[in-house]
Amino acid sequence: MSFYSIQILNALSLAMLLFLIAAGLSIIFGLMRIINLAHGSFYLLGGYCGLSVLARTGSFWLALLAAAVVVGLVGIVLQRLLLQRVQNNELGQVLMSFGVLLVISDFALWFWGGLPQTLERPEFLDGALRYGGMVFPKYRVALIACGAAVALALWLLIEKTRIGAIIRAGVDDPGMVRAQGIDIRLVFTLVFAAGAALAGVAGVLGGAMLGIYPGADFEVMLQAFAVVVIGGLGSLKGALYGSLLIGFADTLGKAFIPELAMFTMFVPMVAMLVIRPNGLFGRA
Repeated sequence: MSFYSIQILNALSLAMLLFLIAAGLSIIFGLMRIINLAHGSFYLLGGYCGLSVLARTGSFWLALLAAAVVVGLVGIVLQRLLLQRVQNNELGQVLMSFGVLLVISDFALWFWGGLPQTLERPEFLDGALRYGGMVFPKYRVALIACGAAVALALWLLIEKTRIGAIIRAGVDDPGMVRAQGIDIRLVFTLVFAAGAALAGVAGVLGGAMLGIYPGADFEVMLQAFAVVVIGGLGSLKGALYGSLLIGFADTLGKAFIPELAMFTMFVPMVAMLVIRPNGLFGRA
């Protein structure tokens, strides 16, 4: 029984990490119609920034803040200086953002080196919880709670606030939002920065659980796109459901048929593309 309980908790912790990465990607595409392959770089950059700050200050919370600020600023620069120039050119977006991913990947390899590194966790999250004969890391439990809290906060922000109403209106009719005197370009930029910052924070949280290393950007990019394809582009609820599906498929695949782990992880994405190309909650 404890074996299955641990697998479920492992799946939930991975799913919440994927949600933190994919939510920003999904919202950015839903609002701005930008295919940003550099989103995985935000995760990698956030992890390494957190690692540097943590090494100098010893504060995990400062590492989280620094990762969010630095990656958010990088997101603003990327959106305003590069991606805005190919706003309506999907091929241009793919090529440009993939080039940025390669540049950031090489920069990270040059600056931080090629060895895998793990961020030190807060002291109070070290160790394990024991319940009913089951032992499970405190950090993963905290990550599950963090992911759930962020999902709830994003839902409240988008569905229950004026800012959320502007964002939703901007998705449906940006011209109408502009006619109301709202600077929709600024809204777009802030949403892009927020999505990038969220991926940066995920880099710190994920770096303390899975480690940070060259190639992590490509891995999380593939996983995030699988989540978005399953959930549907531009849907926060879809990002949550897609993350849960991928998290469980990956964890259970590695637990029961490890030789087919990658296969079981991407099968749901392929099946979704065949059965429902717009995803669970995507728009036609």
